[in-house]
Amino acid sequence: MPKRRRTTLKTTTMILASLLLLPAAGSGQRYQTADGKTRVALIKMPYSGARNVPELSDSPDYLEAGGLAARITRGGVDLKATQTVRLTEEEALQYGEWHRMGMANGHLAEMVAENEREGFLSVGLLANCTSVIGILGGLQHSDPSGRLRKVGLVFIDAHGDFNTPETTLSGMLGGMPVAVSAGMALRNLRLESGLEPAIPTEHIVLGAVRDLDPLERELIEDSDATVLTTDDFRERSARLHAEMRRLSELTDIIYVHIDMDVLDPREVSGHPLTVPDGPTSKELAAALTEMFRYEKVAALGLASTPANERDLDGLSREAAYTLIEGALAGIRLR
Repeated sequence: MPKRRRTTLKTTTMILASLLLLPAAGSGQRYQTADGKTRVALIKMPYSGARNVPELSDSPDYLEAGGLAARITRGGVDLKATQTVRLTEEEALQYGEWHRMGMANGHLAEMVAENEREGFLSVGLLANCTSVIGILGGLQHSDPSGRLRKVGLVFIDAHGDFNTPETTLSGMLGGMPVAVSAGMALRNLRLESGLEPAIPTEHIVLGAVRDLDPLERELIEDSDATVLTTDDFRERSARLHAEMRRLSELTDIIYVHIDMDVLDPREVSGHPLTVPDGPTSKELAAALTEMFRYEKVAALGLASTPANERDLDGLSREAAYTLIEGALAGIRLR
């Protein structure tokens, strides 16, 4: 019995510490209409840049088709017409999946920048994590004055995606976008994606990472990136808030990206890269609510949601909706 009392006291203390670190209510309302609705823009990004598999993913359409618009508008959302990234006919004929991915990311960046200037929170429904580069590029160039914005990244993924072509074991482009965004590899892909200059590694927070290649781990350890544990998100820890405050001080605007493989594998059983000991969607959504109370957080991306026959009983789509609702709850609390 005394042990249980000590545990309860510890938990209560942690929650109170986290609440003290939250920004004050009403500190930022740029995504809200005069009548209190949250302005949201959904962007479907089907391009993956992957080789030897279909270049276009069905995941973004699957997320939208489950009634996402109706679900979030019930929560008080002013929803912009859904945007879809498409290459032009000429671009689609260009050689190379990575090159076409860069061009698609360039279109994504333009959409994100436009949404930000119009006061809409961009929510990306993404084929995979390579779209991180385009969203960062859009936020970087979103200032109406033309001034480049300093962008922060909270990258929540079971994997670091911090590989380069020299360190990767799999050869997957989807395992490299954070390193690319930091200017460590594939310069042409980054430039085509609209991100120039690259973001400093001190502007990067990796969250709930549990599976790293050996040389990838060395790259992260040699960088200025910060790593948060799964428990930091489960417990909405003081360390999580400290990193959100640090990024808010260092940068002008922040992007929060989630690869669905970060979750408890039971919620994403159709994902080929699940890793044990992930947070549940409800646990991560509660963390997102607190993170999105920070005024500089400006976009959410969900990547690699298992779709159609790979989503048994619709659990993964429901998990994605839970995460989006958690983020929007944070916006409403600003």
